[in-house]
Amino acid sequence: MSDEALADAYQAWHQALGVLTGGATELIAWQERRYRFAHRLGDLLTMSHADSTSVDGPVVYGVQLPGAGLSYVGQTRESERRLRDLAVGESHHLGNTVPPEIWERVIVVQWPRLVDGLPEAERVVAEQGQGEECGLALEYLLQVELRPILNGRQRTPAGEWRVRNLAASRSRGALTAKALPTLFGLVWETWRRLSSVPAPEHGDPLVTVPEGRVAFPSLLS
Repeated sequence: MSDEALADAYQAWHQALGVLTGGATELIAWQERRYRFAHRLGDLLTMSHADSTSVDGPVVYGVQLPGAGLSYVGQTRESERRLRDLAVGESHHLGNTVPPEIWERVIVVQWPRLVDGLPEAERVVAEQGQGEECGLALEYLLQVELRPILNGRQRTPAGEWRVRNLAASRSRGALTAKALPTLFGLVWETWRRLSSVPAPEHGDPLVTVPEGRVAFPSLLS
């Protein structure tokens, strides 16, 4: 798309927001509509559904957009809170950058459900610190493998952006990653399955497996 077309699209977005927030009544209706959507998406990502139990504790997750593809990968030890924040935008920049109404799918892998079959050495690493190091390692490995767009850059104090060199990272996740080859293989298998499963044609916009789920926000009305 040309720079001119992008500028026109930005202007149209700006004008539409002006209409939607153009008075006290409109602003309240806009706030209620957006939170209603975010709350429904939060329910899909965390609540029990059909034969699946609710999502809590450590997970890795990702957001895919219809045009840009996989755009963000993250992890948390408190999925029951963080996955709800994801769409609201509180404590998370993703929802403020890309409105959740246009997200194509959200992938959630509950990696602790994969730990029991690990070699002893990996199981010890996975259980240390309530799984914090493990979650960071899996997040790092997924980011290196998939190169999600919004993880690939970071803000600078000058108001600009710079490219992150993930391969040279000395973060806690990067340092732990080499100790978890079996677990990452299992997470990767689940991730690939959830990232390719077709969206439901009828019923709730959610597909669950024993190790996680995938939600389709753009199918919510």
